[in-house]
Order: sequence, then structure tokens, then C-alpha cells
Amino acid sequence: MVQTQPRPITLEAFLALPETEPASDFIDGQITQKSMPYGKHSRLQDKFANVINDAVKPNKVACAFLELQCICGANAVIPDISVFTWQHLPIDDNGEIANVFSIAPDWMIEILSPGQRYPKVIKKIQCCLQQGTGMGWLIDPNDRAVLIHLPAKEIQVVLIDEPDTLLPMPDFMSGLSYTIADLFNLLRA
Repeated sequence: MVQTQPRPITLEAFLALPETEPASDFIDGQITQKSMPYGKHSRLQDKFANVINDAVKPNKVACAFLELQCICGANAVIPDISVFTWQHLPIDDNGEIANVFSIAPDWMIEILSPGQRYPKVIKKIQCCLQQGTGMGWLIDPNDRAVLIHLPAKEIQVVLIDEPDTLLPMPDFMSGLSYTIADLFNLLRA
């Protein structure tokens, strides 16, 4: 039996579709529903976004968002954590945070859920890097690893085997020194 690929649609057609639960990404004309987050994923997402915001929001350096749709060129992605520097925050006519973010985040963080596969998540990170994202992280709670993605650079892998290893941060996060052990200690009850 031959399986046919669904025909690509436009970004405008995707944005007009009803929202899904869990949410869906739109990359290269294809819709991919995100994996349902599980305990470790949710805990890391919530706690690490708070760590980021505690480090950068008081001085209006940047702001982290959970599950925010970002329009990146002809794609629409929803990173687990999107971080925007203060000068890149979309502001509406009322001086409030805009509803639509038509730019790639400055830093995006993805967290693997059980059963989720690397290739689709890496493609999503690469899509954002091509549209201006300065750094992407892929956190794997099972293997206790973080894959660091930078534009036009090889992927750097940081493993829990070296717990004191400092995780590379975007330049605007210079006030935060965080080891891989610090990151995975967020999973502790």
C-alpha cells in the first residue's frame, strides 16, 4: 500500500484553522501536532522559564514565554520556551504585549517528551535559527543532555556526566550561570 503525503498548505490557511490540543507547528507547509507534555517536560518548562525571567525581567533585558506561537518567515512554531530580548518584544498600539509574535525568538528551548523524536524537533530549531534565533536548546530529560544549536555551528552536546559544566547562554543572559546539574535539579520534588 502506498501512503501519500498530505499536500502542503499556506501559512495563511494554517493560521485560519481551529486550534488543536496539543498545539500544532507549521513547518515547510506541513502541520505537526506537538507531543503531549508529561511530568518532567512540564516541570522543566515551568521552572526554567521562571529561572530565566527571574534573571532578566527585573532589568528589562528579556522575557520568557511558555508555548507561544511565533511566526518565523513562512512557518509558525510553538517552542516550549521562547525568550525575546526586551527590544524585540512585539508591542501593540496600547503599549501592551502583542497577541501575534511575527518574529523568531532570540532564544528557543525545546524539551523532549517520552516518545518524541529528535529529527522533527531539530528541524523546528533549525527553522528558527534560519529566521534570526540566536540560540536553540534541545533538552532531553531521559538522557540528561542538552543539545546547543547556534547558527552555522556544529551542535554542542552537554551531558550530565559532567555535572559542573556551565550551559552556554545567549549573550543577553550574561547574568545567569547555570550548570547542567542545576537544570536537571529542577526536576526534584
